[in-house]
Amino acid sequence: QVQLVESGGGLVQAGGSLRLSCAASGSIFRLDRMAWYRQAPGNQREVVATIGSGGSTNYADSVKGRFTISRDTSKNTAYLQMNNLKPEDTFVYYCNALVRNERNIGINYWGKGTLVTVSS
Repeated sequence: QVQLVESGGGLVQAGGSLRLSCAASGSIFRLDRMAWYRQAPGNQREVVATIGSGGSTNYADSVKGRFTISRDTSKNTAYLQMNNLKPEDTFVYYCNALVRNERNIGINYWGKGTLVTVSS
């Protein structure tokens, strides 16, 4: 089993910054893609940013230029640096990780989420 633990959420004023962390632990043979998603109550979860095992990144249009995803492979940890936050960035943010086993079979794991609230 693999556990993902997010941290770094909280309350911030518009224009401020937060840094989210996602630490993966457990039975990890190879950590492949990692990603951040966000979700508002009653809505579908949407992808915010992804980072491949080689470091390639992709971002949702709504966060390009403001958010940066990164990872520390030695710590099995992904980060999401969020700058110039806006009230519309208020969501629960979830970490997602694709973990591969010795047969290269991938399993998706989710964290429990961390709440980010941006006040105007």
